[in-house]
Amino acid sequence: MKKDYIGIIVKRFPYLRMNLAQAGMNIKAEDFVKKKLIDSLIVSVTLTITLFFFLLKTGTSLWFTLLAFPIVYAGIFFFFINTPKAVAMRKVRDIDHEIAYAGRFLLIEISAGVPLFDAIKNVADNFEFIGKHFKDIVKRVEIGKPLEQALNEVMELTPSDNFRKLLFSIVNSLKTGADVSQSIEGIVEQISREKIIRLKDYGKKLNPIVMFYLIIAVIAPSLGVAITTLLSSFLGLSLSLTSLLGISFFIGVLQLTFITILDNLRKGL
Repeated sequence: MKKDYIGIIVKRFPYLRMNLAQAGMNIKAEDFVKKKLIDSLIVSVTLTITLFFFLLKTGTSLWFTLLAFPIVYAGIFFFFINTPKAVAMRKVRDIDHEIAYAGRFLLIEISAGVPLFDAIKNVADNFEFIGKHFKDIVKRVEIGKPLEQALNEVMELTPSDNFRKLLFSIVNSLKTGADVSQSIEGIVEQISREKIIRLKDYGKKLNPIVMFYLIIAVIAPSLGVAITTLLSSFLGLSLSLTSLLGISFFIGVLQLTFITILDNLRKGL
């Protein structure tokens, strides 16, 4: 019955197995769900007990903790169950950062007369993030799989669309007998052009965001605090420490919001 319940949860997240594979987590989906159910229970119980003692001091109805527990548990479990996807997305950024350089390195090796498999081994030894996936290809070939099959298997597991395009171009060239170097060169040029377009879009989005940041998060708070201080001295008003801390907290949250927006834009490059 317990296994059936775990299986139902796994079916509710159909991409979990693929996300685990792309994140490089060597664990079954059922075992991962079971582990995260336990982790979520521990965290949610801890938070609920903390909330209980907080409400006990404030005199608020303690029934709120009983109502909050399932909501907290569901939210924490949903967060934990999506961690493989977050790890895979982080890998995408790392791979895409190196793919143009790795592609050109591979192209130079092949153009210099190095066999394709040896060129792949050289890429695996010279690049940190994308090299792990090329090492996976090398391992699969060394245990007896054909190069084409190894490329296809790694292509299915990689979370990066750009890396998938590069591998597909190599596989397609091996199938048709076309020049591998021409296929790689075309894909690398396409990836480079797309990156340039993203950089230009980033620049266009960055200018208005920086302007709003300077106005809302820097100039307005500075002038606002200065004017408030002057008015308080003329009108005999006093700013308490709590008010100043509240203003500082608001400014901090505002600046953190802008930093988060800029960071999310940068991650999309």
